Amino acid sequence: MTFQAPVWLWLLIASLALVGLYVAIQFRRKKFAARFTNVELLGRLIPKRPGWRRHIAFGLLVLALATLTLALAKPSAEVRVPRERATVIMAVDVSLSMEADDISPSRFEAMKVAAKDFVDILPERINLGLVSFAGTATPVVTPSIDRSTVKTAIDNLELDEATAIGEAIFASLTVLDNFQATLESTGNEAPPSRIVLLSDGYNTVGRENSQAIDAAKDAGVPVSTIAFGTDYGTVEIEGEQQPVPVDSESLRQIAEETGGTFKEAASAAELTEVYEDLGSQIGYVTEPQEVTPWFVGGGLALAFLGAVLSLLWTNRLL
Repeated sequence: MTFQAPVWLWLLIASLALVGLYVAIQFRRKKFAARFTNVELLGRLIPKRPGWRRHIAFGLLVLALATLTLALAKPSAEVRVPRERATVIMAVDVSLSMEADDISPSRFEAMKVAAKDFVDILPERINLGLVSFAGTATPVVTPSIDRSTVKTAIDNLELDEATAIGEAIFASLTVLDNFQATLESTGNEAPPSRIVLLSDGYNTVGRENSQAIDAAKDAGVPVSTIAFGTDYGTVEIEGEQQPVPVDSESLRQIAEETGGTFKEAASAAELTEVYEDLGSQIGYVTEPQEVTPWFVGGGLALAFLGAVLSLLWTNRLL
């Protein structure tokens, strides 16, 4: 909780002073009562009071004043709101190593399910594009807010040989450049961009990861990576089982050096959670939102309740 006009908080001292004055008056009443030795006569002179209940009404009044003072200070709370605009390219690995079944039913099938969940997580106004990569990188869907096209494209992905992670980043940057140029040509400002890359990590062909990292940094585009799989994955090649362990370190380096985030997913459930987390990071921002009406409403409710109780117990407002 923060306050946009904190200078008004000094008025809380007045509420504390009022409490001090009230306590002083109570002690004064006790001293006044002690002067009378005839208790029976005192009872006739001073009408019966509601006892401890009268303190409740006063306490509610003080709380009401303090709450209304906080309202003057314009309190604000951090609220998560959808981004107005952004462009995300999802780059997915369709190399043969994704056929490994260390994630049930396979890395590839689990990835497709979680990728479609990610599509649903992003707010509607975010443009989403798709790039697939194996030995080469191929733009599959240009960025748009049409989610059905991306989902259909994910369902139609097919596996191929080799892994070109560097090329996938370069292809994603090219798609982003073209999309932003189109926006700027129509007089629109280019929104912030990010690449979300999912792979088991080993770059086998094409440009090096280091070149792609430099290109992403120059473009100011963070690359968030997901290391998908375990160290024990295998695929069958020409009748023999070949190990395809995940290369987490390479994907971590890409994320850290470009300003993205790195995640690991060793199961379909973990992959879904990772996508949900990334969707939350990309699709929403935390902004301060003024909540003054809450405090005004609370202060008025406390003042009203204090007045009602005072009238019921003492037949007067104070």
